[in-house]
Amino acid sequence: MARQLRAEQTRAAIIAAAADLFDRQGYESTSLSDIVEHAQVTKGALYFHFAAKEDLAHAIMEIQSAVARRLAEEMDSRGYTSLEALIRTTFGIARLSVEGPVHRAGLRLATGGVVIRPPLRHPFTEWLEIISRKLVAAVRESDIHQDIDVDAVAHSLVSFFIGTRVVGRSLDPLARQPRRMAEMWHVLIRGLVPVPRRARYLSLATRLEREIGAG
Repeated sequence: MARQLRAEQTRAAIIAAAADLFDRQGYESTSLSDIVEHAQVTKGALYFHFAAKEDLAHAIMEIQSAVARRLAEEMDSRGYTSLEALIRTTFGIARLSVEGPVHRAGLRLATGGVVIRPPLRHPFTEWLEIISRKLVAAVRESDIHQDIDVDAVAHSLVSFFIGTRVVGRSLDPLARQPRRMAEMWHVLIRGLVPVPRRARYLSLATRLEREIGAG
C-alpha cells in the first residue's frame, strides 16, 4: 500500500511539473529532461508512468476534462436555472485556472501542439455540447431570446471563452482573468437575455467575479 501511495504521489508530482512547464513555456519548448528536473524525480520514475511527452499532455487534458464535467454536473445538481448554471460553470473553470497550472496547461495544449487521440475527446467538443444543452434549456426557461441560433451562439461562446483566456495569457496578469470573464458575460447577457431578466444575470456575473477575487 505504501509503495502504491508513493507511486501515485510521484505521478501527481510529474503531472504538476509538466503542467507548470507546458503553461509557462509551451508544449514544444518543454523537454522530458526539463520535466524530470522540475519534478525532482528520476528519468526512470517518469518513464514508469509515461512513455512519452504526449502521454503526459493527454493525462493533463484528461484531468481538465474530468474536472470540467464534474463542475458542470455539480452546477446542474444545485437547482440553478440553466443560464445561471452555465455562467457559474465558466467562472468555476476560471477559478481553477487561477488556482493551479493544470487547467491553464490543458487549455494551452488544446489550442495547439498536441494531437488528441481517442478515447480522449477534444475539450472544445465537450464544451460545445455542454453549452448547447444549457442554451436549449435556457431558451425553454425564457432566460434567452427564443429566436437564437443555439449552434451559432454555443460556438461563439466557446470561441469567446477560449479567446479571452488565450489573449489574456499574453496581455494580462493571471489575477485579471475573472474580470475578463465578467466582461465577456456582460456582453453576452446584453445580447442574449430579455430585458426583464437581464439585471439578475448581470449582477450574478459581477458577484462571481468578486467571489473569485476575494478567494
